[in-house]
Amino acid sequence: MSKIRFRYKLLAAVLLVWAGSGLWQAGKPLPEGISAEFPWRPAAEVSFLADRTFVDGQGRRRSEQVIFDEILAMIGGAQRLVVADMFLFNDFGGDEGGALRPLSEELTAALVERMAQVPGLRVLLVTDPVNTVYGGVRAGHLDRLEEAGAVVVETGLTRLRASNPAWSGPWALCCAWLGNSADGGWLPGPFDDERVTVRSWLALLNFRANHRKTLVVDDSDGWQALVTSANPHDASSAHNNVALRFSGAAALDVLASEAAVAAFSGVDVDDMDLPSAMPEGSLGRDEPSRLRVLTEGKIRAAVLDMLDGAESGDRLDLAMFYLSDRKVIAALKSAQRRGAELRVLLDPNEDAFGRKKNGVPNRSVADELVGAGVDVRWCDTHGEQCHAKFLLHQADGQASMLLGSANFTRRNLADLNLETSVQWAAPADEPAMRLAADWFDETWANEAGRRYSVRHEKYADDGLLHRWWYRLGEATGFSTW
Repeated sequence: MSKIRFRYKLLAAVLLVWAGSGLWQAGKPLPEGISAEFPWRPAAEVSFLADRTFVDGQGRRRSEQVIFDEILAMIGGAQRLVVADMFLFNDFGGDEGGALRPLSEELTAALVERMAQVPGLRVLLVTDPVNTVYGGVRAGHLDRLEEAGAVVVETGLTRLRASNPAWSGPWALCCAWLGNSADGGWLPGPFDDERVTVRSWLALLNFRANHRKTLVVDDSDGWQALVTSANPHDASSAHNNVALRFSGAAALDVLASEAAVAAFSGVDVDDMDLPSAMPEGSLGRDEPSRLRVLTEGKIRAAVLDMLDGAESGDRLDLAMFYLSDRKVIAALKSAQRRGAELRVLLDPNEDAFGRKKNGVPNRSVADELVGAGVDVRWCDTHGEQCHAKFLLHQADGQASMLLGSANFTRRNLADLNLETSVQWAAPADEPAMRLAADWFDETWANEAGRRYSVRHEKYADDGLLHRWWYRLGEATGFSTW
């Protein structure tokens, strides 16, 4: 065999192994309990919460934050158990154009204090390895929680499917088994000044994430849960976000979804003696106020069902940090053609923790939607992000709302990232539902002398390069959205 033929065969073998590993990483079986659609439950004690950042009449940025005040209060009332899953839980920097609230320290202190006040209180914290830069730095606040008695779980991301299989395929063969070291590296970190190893950067390029933001606690009245788009991340403390708090059986469904993540990440959940979800029961779609918990790909199914069910005269309101999923975009345009009244409020994708972005994907998507007749506005951001993930369908006095951690992107909706959202159906005049509708109206129309949003023309972008970069990044997973 000639050297040239040998080299071609060797190259072909390498490419075959690369492709095979990438295909396996992209399509391997999901861990048990992932991509879950929990049953409809009675909606008990539902509260809608919104963090607002706006420009006042004097041109100054103002912020009204309530979601983490509610989270801290819930922890302060816990008696037996706290289970939290938080994606960004750190003080990594970024100048958001004003003073930052130390959310990571506040959440850490609240958990440590409650464990000291209530001996025997069990705390399970699930988080993403991004908070240690994939094992490349030490996270002092996580160490404090463990020292206080909490069970801290870094999600086993390698068990998830690859959103960037072109890299995750070879990475699984060459690098994943190397582990990492928090004793210091020589490369600048991606988020802060601390130096990290090459292995941290190689792990980051997988773009896998546990992107959930949930809390479950017990108190004297039973089980309470909160699902949100907000992170306990200092540099995110001025972001616009939304949350839904609720109680009862659906709270135990959130708990069951988090037990599944802890289990595949190496925790013996049987030893933790977590309460079980309630039996499904006979609750149907005719229940006037009902709620269900959705994770991963089941969120997309619910979104498409809501959009496909919108008819002429119905109102659809969407507020989204990242919008790029092709099925969702097609469903939005179809609803517009059927005569539904659409209002789409998007982040301009301009700011990311002190760094400027190029507007991809939202500006290209907005151009496509405007071309189809959809009314689009931008959040008027000034360093912060319009970070809500919110969809509201109103028709004939009834409403259905979906919110949570999931952006409407392929990575967030196609069984790749870990995500949790909650869908609530109720009469449109239900107090919390009315608050949610009013929040969108206020943001859309800049009510009460506050500027939240601007017209589409301010960030309009019909550039071919950005459009193709968005389509390529969405299809291949080689992107950060």
